[in-house]
Parts: sequence; structure tokens; C-alpha cells
Amino acid sequence: MDESLRMVDPALALVVFAAFVVVTAAVLWPKRGLVARLARSSRLSERVLLEDALKHVYTCESIGRECTIESMAGQLEVSTGKAAALLARLAESDLVRSTEPGPHLTEGGRASALRLVRTHRLWERYLADRTGVPAGEWHAEAERMEHALSAEETDALASRLGHPAWDPHGDPIPTTGGELPEVDRITLAGVQPGRTVEIIHLEDEPREIYDALLADGLGLGVRLDVVERSGRTVRVRGRGREWPLSGVVAANVSVRLLPTDETADEVADTLVDLRPGEVGRVVDVSPACQGSQRRRLLDLGVVKGTAIKSELVSATGSPVAYRIRGALIALRREQAAWIRIERTEASVELAS
Repeated sequence: MDESLRMVDPALALVVFAAFVVVTAAVLWPKRGLVARLARSSRLSERVLLEDALKHVYTCESIGRECTIESMAGQLEVSTGKAAALLARLAESDLVRSTEPGPHLTEGGRASALRLVRTHRLWERYLADRTGVPAGEWHAEAERMEHALSAEETDALASRLGHPAWDPHGDPIPTTGGELPEVDRITLAGVQPGRTVEIIHLEDEPREIYDALLADGLGLGVRLDVVERSGRTVRVRGRGREWPLSGVVAANVSVRLLPTDETADEVADTLVDLRPGEVGRVVDVSPACQGSQRRRLLDLGVVKGTAIKSELVSATGSPVAYRIRGALIALRREQAAWIRIERTEASVELAS
């Protein structure tokens, strides 16, 4: 019995030693071991937190609200102690400066924050125009990618998208140099009854309110008549129905006032309205057109300013052949209805 055990022990010891070597290597292997991966993950998480903290200071400044340790802790879902430490590190890096009311961005801090904002909004534009990702998921996806893309990759993305000026929510996209246009907005909550408005921006945070706005059929370009306003609700009419919006929800909708002689029932011309031989110039493509459908139209050159001529209507009325940048393209009626136009002279020179 003892002899057999002595014969087995060396083999067992060898197996145990081999297992120990494998586990040790898996844990301590340079660059690829568990310890190295955890260290990288920790560094990445810390960088992401610092960038999120920087962007929170920028957001507070852009909306005229003072940034506090408490507001940062709530936004980043960390303790106030951690938020204070993040602000201290940003100050050490000369990205923020401490003032009596609260932290404010330095010139370098603003430039860094705008790079994050630029990447975020470009990625949302990409998701809206080139993928089938639901609108409610754009913000969360862009939150991840703003930390992953380099400045060079962001510039390449902007070039691929044709250097868009606005994200799909109606927010301006910073240029490479960090320039942003001045945007003078009013919210639906502040519009007087009797006026007609057009939605130019939907706030995408918090997600619950944004989802409710989408479920209500609200989006960029939608027109609404403001019927009644109280301290708690704003009653609107549009698209054949009338309904109330809470004051909190209405405050998340930015609009522009339309001339007093216009109403929400007036519908802008689309390609569908052109008769054979007539020409229209593209004003925009409806936000309702997303994913692969939007990508196809953009690839065909259907962008603001493009002149399109109606050439030939099929026997059934759909599809219709249109002359777009020198090519004859067939579009179904529902596709043509997404393309808003302003009529122009039939003799206009079509872009080739």
C-alpha cells in the first residue's frame, strides 16, 4: 500500500506543479495576465471617470448652472469623496480652476471637453444615419465611444459622414477647432398659447423622458400648435390629435416659433408632390428616415441643396423615377415622402 502511494506521489506532484505554473502564468503573465488586465482596466476606468467629470463641468457651464461636488457625484454615480478627488486631479492637470462658486474650465479643459462632445455627437449622427440602432440607444452607445476614439479616428468619422453640423437630436457638432455656433432656443414649456412651433431639439437625458417623447411621435421637424399652457402642463395639437405634455417633458423640447399665419396642419412639400418635369431642391431628409434607408439616400447624394427632377411615374404611381445628380433613380412613394423640398424653376441646372 505504502509502495503504491510512493509511486503515485511524483506523478501527482508533477500535475499539481504544472497546474500551479499554468495558473501563475495566467495571473502574472506580462501584458496578458489577469493582473495586467485588471491594472489596464483600472487605468481605463479612471480615465473614463476623469473625462466624464470634465464633460460634466462643461455641461454645467453650457447651460448656465454651477458645477458642484454633489452634482458631479450624482451624475457620475460616485461618492462625493471620489468626485472631489477627480476635481483635484483635473485641477492638477490645469483642465479646471477652482473658484468661489465652483470649478470652471480652463482654455485647455474646454478644448478637451469639446473633443469628447464632438466624438459623442458624431457617433450619434453615425448611428442615426448609417445603422439600424434604435434612437433610444444612441446616447448610451455614444457615451462609450467618446472615450474609445482617437482624435484622428473622430476626424475620419466626420469626413465619412460629410462633416455634419448637427447631431440627430438637434445639438451642434463642434468643429475640429472646437468652434460651436450660437444657438438661441426656447423650450415648448415657454411658448404662449396660440403659437405654432417646429421642434429643433430633443434632450436625450434622462432616457425615460426621451423615450416618452419618441413614443409620442415627436422628433426634429415636427410642427405643433400650442393650445393651452398651465403651471403643470402644455397642451399641444399636431398630426390630427391633441394631447397634454407635462411641464417637465415640455422643457426637454426646444422649438422655433413659426410665422403667425402658419399652423401645424400645413405640411411641407416633399418629392411626392412633384409632377413629371418639375424640380425641387432638398431642404432636409425627415428624421423618421433612419438606418439603411437614410444611408442609401445619402449615398445617392440626397443632401440639403441637391436639385431633384421628377422624370417618370410608373403606371401604379409608385415607384417614381427621379433625376438625382445626373442619375435616374427609382424611389417608392414612402421613400420620396421622407425628402422635404422647396420648389424651384424647372430650368434649374441639375447637379451631375
